[in-house]
Amino acid sequence: MLSKKLLLVTLIICMVVALPVSEATMTCDTVYDGLQPCLNYVLYGGSVPTDCCNGIESLLASATTTADRQSACSCVKSLTSYASDEQLSRAASIPGQCGASIPFEISPNVDCSKVIT
Repeated sequence: MLSKKLLLVTLIICMVVALPVSEATMTCDTVYDGLQPCLNYVLYGGSVPTDCCNGIESLLASATTTADRQSACSCVKSLTSYASDEQLSRAASIPGQCGASIPFEISPNVDCSKVIT
């Protein structure tokens, strides 16, 4: 009887130790595809297209874990390194114009490891 309990406890401990660590399922390709409708606005100005706002809302809905949000942040951060100050300003204004709340600042200086919610 004792050996069965010991076996059960050992099995439970192994299962807990073997639980997978949360990994990001959000890829940069997914982020870029979602943000593609925003590109014309970022580059040239004008008005933010509805498809851009829809893409942001879709990305926000898909980023369900901290790892996903940090991954999305890193993808957006990598894009900001190519943007002029004017383009960066327009990109940073998009969430507000879409009524969306993103969990990180659109900036080349954002620390994506601190994104949690």
